Amino acid sequence: MKVLLAGGAGYVGSLLAPSLVERGYDVKVIDLLWFGNFLPPEIPVDRRDLFDCAEADFEGFDQVIFLAGLSNDPMAEYSPSKNFSYNAALPAYLAYVAKRAGVKRYIFASSCSVYGYASDRLYDEEAPVKSSYPYGISKLQGEQGTLNQQEAGFSVISLRNGTVCGWSPRMRFDLIVNTMVKTAMTEGKIVVNNPSIWRPILDIRDQVSAYLRAIQADYQISGVFNIASGNFTVGQVGDLVQSVIEERLSKRISLIIKDVKDFRNYKVSIERARTLLGFSPRHDIEDIVESVLDRLEEYGNFDKDHYYNIRVFKKSLGN
Repeated sequence: MKVLLAGGAGYVGSLLAPSLVERGYDVKVIDLLWFGNFLPPEIPVDRRDLFDCAEADFEGFDQVIFLAGLSNDPMAEYSPSKNFSYNAALPAYLAYVAKRAGVKRYIFASSCSVYGYASDRLYDEEAPVKSSYPYGISKLQGEQGTLNQQEAGFSVISLRNGTVCGWSPRMRFDLIVNTMVKTAMTEGKIVVNNPSIWRPILDIRDQVSAYLRAIQADYQISGVFNIASGNFTVGQVGDLVQSVIEERLSKRISLIIKDVKDFRNYKVSIERARTLLGFSPRHDIEDIVESVLDRLEEYGNFDKDHYYNIRVFKKSLGN
Protein backbone atom coordinates (compact mmCIF):
# COMPACT_ATOMS: atom_id res chain seq x y z
CA MET A 1 0.00 0.00 0.00
CA LYS A 2 1.23 3.49 -0.89
CA VAL A 3 0.69 6.19 1.74
CA LEU A 4 1.33 9.91 1.32
CA LEU A 5 2.00 11.96 4.45
CA ALA A 6 1.06 15.59 3.87
CA GLY A 7 3.16 17.49 6.38
CA GLY A 8 4.91 14.31 7.44
CA ALA A 9 8.26 15.71 8.62
CA GLY A 10 7.02 17.29 11.84
CA TYR A 11 6.71 16.07 15.41
CA VAL A 12 4.21 13.29 14.66
CA GLY A 13 5.29 12.43 11.13
CA SER A 14 8.89 11.90 12.20
CA LEU A 15 7.72 8.97 14.32
CA LEU A 16 4.80 7.83 12.17
CA ALA A 17 6.62 7.60 8.82
CA PRO A 18 9.33 5.16 10.01
CA SER A 19 6.64 3.09 11.78
CA LEU A 20 4.76 2.74 8.51
CA VAL A 21 7.91 1.77 6.62
CA GLU A 22 8.70 -0.88 9.25
CA ARG A 23 5.30 -2.43 8.52
CA GLY A 24 5.90 -2.62 4.80
CA TYR A 25 4.05 0.49 3.62
CA ASP A 26 5.41 2.53 0.71
CA VAL A 27 5.65 6.04 2.18
CA LYS A 28 6.29 9.48 0.70
CA VAL A 29 6.30 12.84 2.50
CA ILE A 30 5.44 16.29 1.20
CA ASP A 31 6.44 19.02 3.65
CA LEU A 32 7.78 22.58 3.74
CA LEU A 33 10.36 21.38 6.31
CA TRP A 34 9.82 24.32 8.64
CA PHE A 35 11.22 22.16 11.42
CA GLY A 36 13.95 20.39 9.48
CA ASN A 37 14.07 16.78 8.34
CA PHE A 38 14.53 14.05 10.95
CA LEU A 39 13.24 11.23 8.75
CA PRO A 40 15.33 8.21 7.76
CA PRO A 41 17.10 8.88 4.44
CA GLU A 42 15.22 6.10 2.64
CA ILE A 43 11.90 7.96 3.00
CA PRO A 44 11.45 10.31 0.00
CA VAL A 45 10.61 13.90 0.92
CA ASP A 46 9.26 16.48 -1.52
CA ARG A 47 9.90 19.95 -0.08
CA ARG A 48 7.15 22.33 -1.15
CA ASP A 49 3.93 24.04 -0.18
CA LEU A 50 1.00 21.63 -0.20
CA PHE A 51 -1.20 24.29 -1.82
CA ASP A 52 0.96 23.77 -4.92
CA CYS A 53 -0.01 20.09 -5.19
CA ALA A 54 -2.28 18.84 -7.97
CA GLU A 55 -3.95 15.55 -8.93
CA ALA A 56 -0.77 14.15 -10.46
CA ASP A 57 0.97 14.34 -7.08
CA PHE A 58 -1.61 11.98 -5.55
CA GLU A 59 -1.98 9.47 -8.35
CA GLY A 60 -1.01 5.95 -7.39
CA PHE A 61 -1.45 6.51 -3.63
CA ASP A 62 -3.99 4.44 -1.74
CA GLN A 63 -4.26 6.70 1.29
CA VAL A 64 -3.33 10.24 2.32
CA ILE A 65 -2.74 11.35 5.91
CA PHE A 66 -2.98 15.08 6.52
CA LEU A 67 -0.58 16.09 9.32
CA ALA A 68 0.17 19.60 8.07
CA GLY A 69 -1.03 22.98 9.24
CA LEU A 70 -0.48 25.09 12.34
CA SER A 71 -0.20 22.84 15.36
CA ASN A 72 -1.24 24.84 18.42
CA ASP A 73 -3.01 27.88 19.82
CA PRO A 74 0.04 30.20 19.97
CA MET A 75 0.72 29.72 16.25
CA ALA A 76 -2.95 30.15 15.36
CA GLU A 77 -3.30 33.32 17.41
CA TYR A 78 -0.05 34.77 16.06
CA SER A 79 -1.28 34.47 12.46
CA PRO A 80 -5.03 33.80 12.26
CA SER A 81 -4.99 34.20 8.48
CA LYS A 82 -2.42 31.45 7.96
CA ASN A 83 -4.15 29.35 10.61
CA PHE A 84 -7.43 29.34 8.69
CA SER A 85 -5.64 28.84 5.37
CA TYR A 86 -3.55 25.85 6.46
CA ASN A 87 -5.92 24.23 8.99
CA ALA A 88 -9.25 24.77 7.26
CA ALA A 89 -8.82 25.43 3.53
CA LEU A 90 -5.75 23.27 2.86
CA PRO A 91 -7.09 19.93 4.18
CA ALA A 92 -10.34 20.40 2.28
CA TYR A 93 -8.47 21.24 -0.93
CA LEU A 94 -6.16 18.23 -0.61
CA ALA A 95 -9.11 15.92 0.06
CA TYR A 96 -10.72 17.20 -3.12
CA VAL A 97 -7.54 16.64 -5.14
CA ALA A 98 -6.93 13.22 -3.57
CA LYS A 99 -10.44 12.01 -4.40
CA ARG A 100 -10.09 13.13 -8.02
CA ALA A 101 -6.76 11.29 -8.20
CA GLY A 102 -8.34 8.00 -7.10
CA VAL A 103 -7.12 7.88 -3.49
CA LYS A 104 -9.27 5.48 -1.43
CA ARG A 105 -8.96 7.05 2.02
CA TYR A 106 -8.13 10.46 3.47
CA ILE A 107 -7.19 10.73 7.16
CA PHE A 108 -7.33 14.17 8.76
CA ALA A 109 -5.42 15.08 11.93
CA SER A 110 -8.03 17.01 13.86
CA SER A 111 -7.99 17.97 17.54
CA CYS A 112 -10.05 17.64 20.71
CA SER A 113 -9.63 21.41 20.89
CA VAL A 114 -12.84 21.63 18.86
CA TYR A 115 -14.78 20.96 22.09
CA GLY A 116 -13.68 24.24 23.66
CA TYR A 117 -15.00 24.46 27.21
CA ALA A 118 -17.01 21.32 27.92
CA SER A 119 -19.32 20.56 30.81
CA ASP A 120 -18.23 18.09 33.47
CA ARG A 121 -18.79 14.90 31.47
CA LEU A 122 -17.06 12.76 28.91
CA TYR A 123 -17.64 14.12 25.43
CA ASP A 124 -18.20 11.68 22.61
CA GLU A 125 -18.17 12.55 18.93
CA GLU A 126 -21.84 13.57 18.98
CA ALA A 127 -21.29 16.17 21.71
CA PRO A 128 -21.53 19.87 20.82
CA VAL A 129 -18.40 21.59 19.57
CA LYS A 130 -18.00 25.23 20.54
CA SER A 131 -14.41 26.38 20.51
CA SER A 132 -14.03 30.17 20.39
CA TYR A 133 -10.29 30.09 19.63
CA PRO A 134 -8.82 30.27 16.10
CA TYR A 135 -7.07 26.90 16.38
CA GLY A 136 -10.14 24.93 17.48
CA ILE A 137 -12.40 26.72 15.00
CA SER A 138 -10.05 26.04 12.09
CA LYS A 139 -9.70 22.36 12.99
CA LEU A 140 -13.47 21.98 12.98
CA GLN A 141 -13.67 23.70 9.61
CA GLY A 142 -10.98 21.36 8.28
CA GLU A 143 -13.02 18.40 9.51
CA GLN A 144 -16.18 19.61 7.84
CA GLY A 145 -14.44 20.38 4.57
CA THR A 146 -12.94 16.90 4.36
CA LEU A 147 -15.87 14.86 5.71
CA ASN A 148 -18.28 16.51 3.28
CA GLN A 149 -16.38 14.82 0.45
CA GLN A 150 -16.81 11.28 1.79
CA GLU A 151 -18.69 9.00 -0.59
CA ALA A 152 -18.64 5.42 -1.85
CA GLY A 153 -15.06 4.67 -2.84
CA PHE A 154 -13.61 7.57 -0.83
CA SER A 155 -13.38 7.03 2.92
CA VAL A 156 -12.67 10.04 5.16
CA ILE A 157 -11.56 9.59 8.76
CA SER A 158 -11.00 12.50 11.13
CA LEU A 159 -9.01 11.74 14.27
CA ARG A 160 -9.68 14.24 17.03
CA ASN A 161 -6.37 13.88 18.82
CA GLY A 162 -5.79 14.77 22.45
CA THR A 163 -2.79 16.81 23.58
CA VAL A 164 0.07 14.76 22.20
CA CYS A 165 3.27 14.39 24.25
CA GLY A 166 6.37 12.22 24.45
CA TRP A 167 9.60 11.75 22.57
CA SER A 168 9.93 12.17 18.82
CA PRO A 169 12.99 12.47 16.55
CA ARG A 170 11.72 16.02 15.90
CA MET A 171 11.40 16.88 19.57
CA ARG A 172 9.17 19.57 21.08
CA PHE A 173 9.16 21.10 24.55
CA ASP A 174 6.01 23.22 24.08
CA LEU A 175 3.60 20.40 24.99
CA ILE A 176 2.20 20.00 28.50
CA VAL A 177 4.08 16.91 29.74
CA ASN A 178 7.24 17.67 27.75
CA THR A 179 7.20 21.24 29.09
CA MET A 180 6.86 20.04 32.68
CA VAL A 181 9.81 17.70 32.24
CA LYS A 182 11.87 20.53 30.72
CA THR A 183 11.20 22.99 33.56
CA ALA A 184 11.79 20.27 36.13
CA MET A 185 15.20 19.55 34.63
CA THR A 186 16.25 23.15 34.05
CA GLU A 187 14.61 25.00 36.97
CA GLY A 188 13.80 22.26 39.46
CA LYS A 189 10.10 23.08 39.35
CA ILE A 190 6.83 22.29 37.60
CA VAL A 191 4.32 25.09 37.04
CA VAL A 192 0.62 24.19 37.01
CA ASN A 193 -1.36 27.17 35.76
CA ASN A 194 -4.78 25.74 36.57
CA PRO A 195 -4.93 22.37 38.38
CA SER A 196 -8.67 21.79 37.89
CA ILE A 197 -9.03 21.88 34.10
CA TRP A 198 -9.21 18.62 32.15
CA ARG A 199 -7.16 17.54 29.16
CA PRO A 200 -7.18 14.33 27.09
CA ILE A 201 -3.48 13.45 26.99
CA LEU A 202 -2.10 11.38 24.11
CA ASP A 203 1.21 9.56 24.12
CA ILE A 204 2.68 10.03 20.64
CA ARG A 205 3.15 6.25 20.37
CA ASP A 206 -0.59 5.79 20.92
CA GLN A 207 -1.18 8.44 18.28
CA VAL A 208 0.93 6.47 15.81
CA SER A 209 -1.12 3.39 16.71
CA ALA A 210 -4.33 5.32 16.00
CA TYR A 211 -3.13 6.21 12.50
CA LEU A 212 -2.23 2.58 11.89
CA ARG A 213 -5.70 1.47 12.97
CA ALA A 214 -7.27 4.10 10.70
CA ILE A 215 -5.16 3.01 7.71
CA GLN A 216 -6.06 -0.63 8.27
CA ALA A 217 -9.79 -0.10 8.91
CA ASP A 218 -12.35 -1.39 6.45
CA TYR A 219 -12.88 1.11 3.65
CA GLN A 220 -16.58 1.25 4.54
CA ILE A 221 -15.63 3.10 7.74
CA SER A 222 -15.62 6.89 7.77
CA GLY A 223 -16.30 9.56 10.35
CA VAL A 224 -14.93 11.30 13.44
CA PHE A 225 -13.03 9.52 16.21
CA ASN A 226 -11.71 10.84 19.53
CA ILE A 227 -8.17 9.64 20.25
CA ALA A 228 -6.51 9.85 23.68
CA SER A 229 -4.40 7.81 26.06
CA GLY A 230 -6.47 9.08 29.01
CA ASN A 231 -8.16 12.08 30.60
CA PHE A 232 -6.35 13.96 33.36
CA THR A 233 -6.62 17.23 35.24
CA VAL A 234 -3.57 19.42 34.80
CA GLY A 235 -3.01 19.05 38.53
CA GLN A 236 -2.86 15.27 38.13
CA VAL A 237 -0.37 15.62 35.29
CA GLY A 238 1.89 17.81 37.43
CA ASP A 239 1.80 15.35 40.34
CA LEU A 240 2.61 12.38 38.09
CA VAL A 241 5.46 14.13 36.28
CA GLN A 242 6.94 15.20 39.62
CA SER A 243 6.68 11.66 41.02
CA VAL A 244 8.38 9.97 38.08
CA ILE A 245 11.28 12.44 37.93
CA GLU A 246 11.90 12.39 41.67
CA GLU A 247 11.85 8.60 41.79
CA ARG A 248 14.00 8.06 38.71
CA LEU A 249 16.56 10.83 39.15
CA SER A 250 16.48 11.31 42.94
CA LYS A 251 15.97 15.00 42.18
CA ARG A 252 13.71 17.15 44.33
CA ILE A 253 11.12 18.95 42.20
CA SER A 254 8.81 21.68 43.52
CA LEU A 255 5.24 22.21 42.31
CA ILE A 256 4.06 25.77 41.69
CA ILE A 257 0.25 25.89 41.64
CA LYS A 258 -1.44 28.94 40.11
CA ASP A 259 -5.02 29.93 39.34
CA VAL A 260 -4.81 31.13 35.75
CA LYS A 261 -8.20 31.16 34.03
CA ASP A 262 -8.40 28.85 31.03
CA PHE A 263 -11.49 28.55 28.87
CA ARG A 264 -10.31 25.28 27.35
CA ASN A 265 -11.51 22.34 29.40
CA TYR A 266 -12.60 18.96 28.04
CA LYS A 267 -12.38 15.20 28.55
CA VAL A 268 -13.39 12.72 25.88
CA SER A 269 -14.64 9.20 25.33
CA ILE A 270 -12.65 7.01 22.93
CA GLU A 271 -15.19 4.17 22.78
CA ARG A 272 -16.04 4.75 19.12
CA ALA A 273 -12.36 4.38 18.17
CA ARG A 274 -12.11 1.24 20.30
CA THR A 275 -15.20 -0.29 18.71
CA LEU A 276 -14.80 0.66 15.05
CA LEU A 277 -11.03 1.09 14.62
CA GLY A 278 -9.72 -1.31 17.23
CA PHE A 279 -7.75 1.50 18.86
CA SER A 280 -6.47 0.59 22.31
CA PRO A 281 -4.05 2.99 24.03
CA ARG A 282 -1.15 1.39 25.87
CA HIS A 283 0.60 4.33 27.54
CA ASP A 284 0.02 6.67 30.47
CA ILE A 285 1.59 9.86 31.86
CA GLU A 286 4.40 7.92 33.51
CA ASP A 287 5.29 6.31 30.18
CA ILE A 288 5.38 9.71 28.48
CA VAL A 289 7.75 11.09 31.12
CA GLU A 290 10.01 8.06 30.86
CA SER A 291 10.19 8.37 27.06
CA VAL A 292 11.37 11.99 27.40
CA LEU A 293 13.84 11.20 30.18
CA ASP A 294 15.33 8.31 28.20
CA ARG A 295 16.77 10.84 25.70
CA LEU A 296 18.05 13.51 28.08
CA GLU A 297 21.60 13.35 26.72
CA GLU A 298 20.37 14.19 23.21
CA TYR A 299 18.64 17.51 23.91
CA GLY A 300 21.50 19.82 24.83
CA ASN A 301 20.14 23.32 25.41
CA PHE A 302 16.42 22.97 26.19
CA ASP A 303 15.90 26.57 25.07
CA LYS A 304 16.85 26.03 21.42
CA ASP A 305 14.32 27.60 19.10
CA HIS A 306 13.68 24.41 17.13
CA TYR A 307 12.06 22.80 20.19
CA TYR A 308 9.25 25.39 20.11
CA ASN A 309 6.84 25.60 17.19
CA ILE A 310 5.87 29.22 17.70
CA ARG A 311 9.51 30.36 17.52
CA VAL A 312 10.14 28.42 14.32
CA PHE A 313 6.90 29.72 12.87
CA LYS A 314 7.81 33.34 13.56
CA LYS A 315 11.18 32.82 11.87
CA SER A 316 9.48 31.26 8.84
CA LEU A 317 7.45 34.44 8.51
CA GLY A 318 10.56 36.57 8.80
CA ASN A 319 9.64 37.92 12.25
